[in-house]
Amino acid sequence: MNIRPFVADDAPAVAALISAEEERFYGRPGRLTGADILMYLHWSKETWVWEDDGRVVASASYGVHGQAGNIRGIVADKGRGLGTEIVERGEAFARTEGVQKIHAGAPEPDAAARALFEAHGYREVRRFYEMAIELTEEPTEPVLPAGLVVDELRDDEYKAFYEALNESFAEHWEWHPMPFAEWLELRQGQHRDERGPVWFVARDGDQLAAVTRNDADVAGGGYVGAIGVRPAWRGKGLAKALLQRTFAEFWRRGTTRVTLDVDSQNATGAVALYERVGMHVDTCGVAFEKALE
Repeated sequence: MNIRPFVADDAPAVAALISAEEERFYGRPGRLTGADILMYLHWSKETWVWEDDGRVVASASYGVHGQAGNIRGIVADKGRGLGTEIVERGEAFARTEGVQKIHAGAPEPDAAARALFEAHGYREVRRFYEMAIELTEEPTEPVLPAGLVVDELRDDEYKAFYEALNESFAEHWEWHPMPFAEWLELRQGQHRDERGPVWFVARDGDQLAAVTRNDADVAGGGYVGAIGVRPAWRGKGLAKALLQRTFAEFWRRGTTRVTLDVDSQNATGAVALYERVGMHVDTCGVAFEKALE
């Protein structure tokens, strides 16, 4: 067994491991691509792969978010102790980083992963849904109260977008915004592509009342990376309007599948809203937590 740092050329192999696991748990082919893996790894500080005779059989990423270390791993060859090694390496990484706790995740149907985490002192703390919609007809135009309009983000509005998004998510579980300069370096230029806008806002005069950050191609479809309404503007249908505008843009591009991830215990009623606009729960992931002594 060869353990080495992840390189970009490993991304398709790691995506294939995850896709195979999705097919095993959900009875359908997985949709992740190598490009998706590289996008998701922006948060990690260390990523490793385990090779057996040149074949990638496991991978793990370790990072820090707020005061928590994060472990994300995938194992193809079960029963060889690789899962245990991934967890133990992750805990060693977290202690080196000086964090107070560790978060790890697994698909809800993965009983072996649950048993592994619980045997190492982790407990379930949250569930997250991936919700999806398959668009079958052109989405309806959003209707908003007088004075409110849905629009694309302008080139000079990154700071206002960043502030509106963070205000919207301030009470979200484990929300720890990165400094603006880092966020801008990561996100600048993503608000539109060669085909048009992909980020949208709801305006009330010169205020951004609500925002959505979308990606045009994630896991074979459109992706709503974040959607938030500032507290003073909640209850006005802004999140629904932004979703309708997002769906309309993806429909215009010929993209009919749109997904997003949501905390199942979201206090603003997000899950019910997404169901009202036609989305359904496609998969469920479980977050586990362990305090470090």
